[in-house]
Amino acid sequence: MSLKTGSAGEVFGAFLKLGLTSFGGPIAHLGYFRDEFVTRRGWFDDKAYGDLVALCQFLPGPASSQVGFAIGLMRAGPLGAAAAWVGFTLPSAILMVAVALGAAALDGDLAQGILHGLKLVAVAVVAQAVLGMAKSLTPDRARAGIAVLAVFAMVAFGGVLGQVAAIVVGAALGLALCQEKGNGAVAEAQAPVSRGFGIFALLLFVGLLVVLPLLAGVNPALALFDAFYRAGALVFGGGHVVLPLLEAGTVGQGWLSESTFLAGYGAAQAMPGPLFTFAAYLGAASSVPPNGLLGATIALVAIFLPGILILLAALPFWHGLRGNLFAQAAMRGANAAVVGVLALALYDPVFTSAVLSPLDFALALAGLVALVSWKLPPLWVVAALAGIGGVIGVL
Repeated sequence: MSLKTGSAGEVFGAFLKLGLTSFGGPIAHLGYFRDEFVTRRGWFDDKAYGDLVALCQFLPGPASSQVGFAIGLMRAGPLGAAAAWVGFTLPSAILMVAVALGAAALDGDLAQGILHGLKLVAVAVVAQAVLGMAKSLTPDRARAGIAVLAVFAMVAFGGVLGQVAAIVVGAALGLALCQEKGNGAVAEAQAPVSRGFGIFALLLFVGLLVVLPLLAGVNPALALFDAFYRAGALVFGGGHVVLPLLEAGTVGQGWLSESTFLAGYGAAQAMPGPLFTFAAYLGAASSVPPNGLLGATIALVAIFLPGILILLAALPFWHGLRGNLFAQAAMRGANAAVVGVLALALYDPVFTSAVLSPLDFALALAGLVALVSWKLPPLWVVAALAGIGGVIGVL
């Protein structure tokens, strides 16, 4: 498809809305993104969007934020990329800093009920994404079978390794089963990143990973930046996977207590947007300067930077590979595997952590019908289920 040029303001507005309403973690975010940019705005088709998702599953860092960054980059260039990141990240970052500074609390039956309602929203959103992507990306027996095998690969290996294994197996099977005749042309959804800049981004990614530990002893700000940069650089899958690294880099360093860490983690579950904004809380709550707003800013930039650098390194080469017929076949298989990965994530952790009773199932199903059949805006569904959850919580 031809990707039309937009403005950074347009991108910022779209992602600010998502940053305010995208509850449920990275898998749910991908569902929100698909609904907004494939279904509603038509900036991408499912194939181009599936390509981006598959690429970001391979890379370290927060996958949903990387997908959002790439969408902004392709829509409106570097300013669009920055606008997408700021719009999607800022709301939850501000809220997490407020929690760290003692301006908010998430206690009581009402707050817990609202949180549970938001988890049910995530069930509906992810189910909608699985249904929509399955229709587009698994249209034949071969790709439907690959999606099922991807689920088995996830079950066999588990965790982030399972995600990577599923996509690798899907790509390999795509080479064997999904080749189609064609001229090798691909949609013009190329990111405006040169190969030279991609190589520079890769060198910077590796260089910071090597040099920062050597400079960490120079001053506390560099030590803080190093701890969060390493956490962002060494984790695949993002979200909850980064928590052990963050705990080791903060609690393990004596910068804050275990109870403070866990309190922030609990609050992060109620926030929209990327879970990586938990870093803003940790930077603000640190007992060792820099802390407060400066510490939050350093931690937030540091944890997202490696994922952005490695994405910029991969994008210019990724587009060229997609133009190859064999690469296209591999991508068909990989995209089908992404459907399987999302399907299993719909069950665990999204469904298992949210649907605890028949009433929960009924509410999640109602949310899915509202999104799929009634075509209601996601914000309406978020507000309705959060409100119902809050009422149930106090009864």
